[in-house]
Amino acid sequence: MIKKIESRNFNIKDSHVLQVARQNGRYSSLEKLFSMSCEDVLNEVDKSGLRGKGGGGAATGGKWKLVPNPSKKPTYLIVNADESEPGTFKDRQILEYDPHLLLEGIICSSYALHAHHAYIYIRGEYVFWAKRLQIAIDEAYKAGIIGESVLGYDYKLDITLHRGAGAYICGEKSALVESLEGKRGHPRLKPQQKEPEWFFGCPAVVNNVETIASVPYIVENGFKAYREFGTEKSPGTMLFGMSGHVEKPGIYEIQFGESMSEFIERIGRGIKNGKKLKAIIPGGSSVPVLRADEIEGITLDYESLKAHGSSLGTGGMILMDESVFMPDVVKNLFEFYHHESCGQCTPCREGVGWSDKLMGKILDGHGTKKDLDTLLSLSFILNGKTICVFAPSVAYIIDSYIGKFKDEFYSLVK
Repeated sequence: MIKKIESRNFNIKDSHVLQVARQNGRYSSLEKLFSMSCEDVLNEVDKSGLRGKGGGGAATGGKWKLVPNPSKKPTYLIVNADESEPGTFKDRQILEYDPHLLLEGIICSSYALHAHHAYIYIRGEYVFWAKRLQIAIDEAYKAGIIGESVLGYDYKLDITLHRGAGAYICGEKSALVESLEGKRGHPRLKPQQKEPEWFFGCPAVVNNVETIASVPYIVENGFKAYREFGTEKSPGTMLFGMSGHVEKPGIYEIQFGESMSEFIERIGRGIKNGKKLKAIIPGGSSVPVLRADEIEGITLDYESLKAHGSSLGTGGMILMDESVFMPDVVKNLFEFYHHESCGQCTPCREGVGWSDKLMGKILDGHGTKKDLDTLLSLSFILNGKTICVFAPSVAYIIDSYIGKFKDEFYSLVK
């Protein structure tokens, strides 16, 4: 079943323009928003079961409740628009076709958090989308939708758009905050207990674009309306992407819990040129790969993908047909991660580069079985011994590709 919550206005001409956006429901949630207390809004989001749609799937309401209330210091909302995961391009759809939905979500979310300044950290390469979003912000200021008095209500909110410099690692929330503070984009050590992020020593919440864009629907229609879609533990909808060897690539909003194989066949129209599916990366390049014979029975939700040894991630599915040689895929991925490692942790800095060089040696025809054994041992070194999940993602690539397509790798070594 297709339910359009975030993509409802995508096909409307000039939907990014404020006048058209308002004619089609944007900012309609704000009247109800300001009839509620901040705590009521937070509880509504919490009861909706909304989960972060940037990869981790953490409970949004639970994350928001980590912010001290009342707080002696200002609270900030930071929107992660640093969409850099290969195979993932859903947030840019919102930025291009419905930027005012994101701004409406920022207003709702900031109000719930007692925040009066929100920052949007956008991927440096997203030049077109940054310009479009800035125009929407300027329109909102001019119309009195944001600023000293949001739509005439006794609530002040400023929104600042900040462009990154093209570092993949800044998609990690603590590295993003470090970069936003003007420092090198290095992930922070994780605290011993759950707590919010800290932006210049003040409490902050970091959520991605799609998560924040889901909030107006919950505010306007109530948590029960959101829970009518999806599953008990993965309620609502998500923008799923399909790229690679599929007849109809694109971004499609569906409810959680839909069959993966049916999604590919019914909406993606199957594999291109009548070929057979060989493998699928279900949630962006950093999650374990699945063989074609593994996807039967998998549903598109966090629990199902985890139970089948992978992850929903960002929902960016990359489909590969029978012509693909998996060692080539791994080399391509290693080159990306080798380039993008921030270098802060020795196992990641040295291990990812070593993995890339070993894979190159193997593909050049000079590899041995010992090299493959070394590559597998690097997986152990990379997993769980670094500050963030960058290195473990590379370990997942090593383990899942070599484990599931062993013959292709061993055919290359002596």
